[in-house]
Amino acid sequence: MGILDVDIMKKIEAMVPSLRRKEVVDSILNAGAQGITLVESRGKGSGERSMVSGARGTAKYIADYNRIDTITTVVDDSQVDSIVSTIMDVAYRGDNGDGMIFVSTIDEAYKISAKSKISSLD
Repeated sequence: MGILDVDIMKKIEAMVPSLRRKEVVDSILNAGAQGITLVESRGKGSGERSMVSGARGTAKYIADYNRIDTITTVVDDSQVDSIVSTIMDVAYRGDNGDGMIFVSTIDEAYKISAKSKISSLD
């Protein structure tokens, strides 16, 4: 089998504020992704930290980390531009804390239930 016969799979990881989780997940699935993985995370980047209340609500302090969600999907190479664009459209607010998107190539993938290597998402 030649290299042109194998679909190229890409992993898209979007780190967005937790408040935008539902919108981003819905947009990814509506853009054609077959599924997502969601990890509730905390992060520190260039965005502002939120003000939070202490245990009894009397003290206020700036959080060390922001609540973010890391949303991961694996798609065919032909879907990357569409899904990245839709994530940016939904998550964009013009703030430093809007998030980040990373795209990487999947070299190999295995389906545990079949104990076999897969070459496409079909």
